Amino acid sequence: MWLFNSSIGRKVVMSVTGMALILFLTFHMSMNVVALFSEEGYNMICELLGANWYAVVATMGLAALAVLHIVYAFILTAQNRRARGESKYAVTDKPAKVEWASQNMLVLGIIVLVGLMLHLYDFWAKMMLQDLLGNESALNADGAHWIRTIFSDPIHVVIYLVWLAALWFHLTHGFWSALQTMGWNGKIWFCRWKVISIAYATLLFAGFAIVVIAFACCGMCGSCC
Repeated sequence: MWLFNSSIGRKVVMSVTGMALILFLTFHMSMNVVALFSEEGYNMICELLGANWYAVVATMGLAALAVLHIVYAFILTAQNRRARGESKYAVTDKPAKVEWASQNMLVLGIIVLVGLMLHLYDFWAKMMLQDLLGNESALNADGAHWIRTIFSDPIHVVIYLVWLAALWFHLTHGFWSALQTMGWNGKIWFCRWKVISIAYATLLFAGFAIVVIAFACCGMCGSCC
């Protein structure tokens, strides 16, 4: 099948899986922001999702998308290096401001992957996994508790901010690159998609980072958000 055997097909798979993961990040960021205004509201969302069948299916689907995206990233990187040395994700007329990100997408992707694994350990393993294992403890359902606990540790705060910074760089290139692969690469829209990519990546970064910083400050002040 051309989607898996051809270079163009692999780029399409990368683009589709990448856009799907961006949609998930948007939902996840919106969910996290709720915790800033109402911990009860955030916990209600956590309880609604819980370990219901649709949440489990969605988690498995996202895991499959992430694996595909990562595997194809390594395949395309190897192909690009063989064909063009160290050049990766090559496109015509690459804007100078995203040159560094475009040349380091694999490294940024690895940082994002490591951060994602840490995030799954910090939250998913303590919440949904506990539900799947039949642990009915109220503590496991208290998502706001885990946010306060995790970000009361300065080391975790720094690690998460570094992770989010890598995610920002990754998205500023990956967003418009995916759209270009899908054919939306006219001369006018090329620059527009670049601006939209930076703005959207910044919105996601800010949404996630403000939660980390706000709960870290609450922890230092010894008060609850």
